[in-house]
Amino acid sequence: MNQRIARLVSTTAALFALGGLAPAHAADLPTFKLEMKDGVLNPARIEVPAGTRIKIEVFNTGTSAVEFESIQLRKEKVLAPGAQSFVVIAPLQPGEYKFFDDFHMQTAQGVIVAK
Repeated sequence: MNQRIARLVSTTAALFALGGLAPAHAADLPTFKLEMKDGVLNPARIEVPAGTRIKIEVFNTGTSAVEFESIQLRKEKVLAPGAQSFVVIAPLQPGEYKFFDDFHMQTAQGVIVAK
């Protein structure tokens, strides 16, 4: 390993040790819950802080598969009946970001509002 790479590795390790580059784990993020049930979203409007990474926990409490999808956020997550999962979303600019259940598009549409 050349000296330049060795210094970079050493500096990075020191910053992690001091907390300067500590990664944000999904468990540490502001978390919002979303229930998806056979074409119904609860809540259909989720207000989140702008400029902050967030986690949305998605629960499928229905009897059919669902798909959390947002074209604007470039996120997709398919859940079988009874399944749960989460999506992590990068810091958002203030505004509204649409999401929907791709398997129930006619009835299941929502919005994330970053303030």
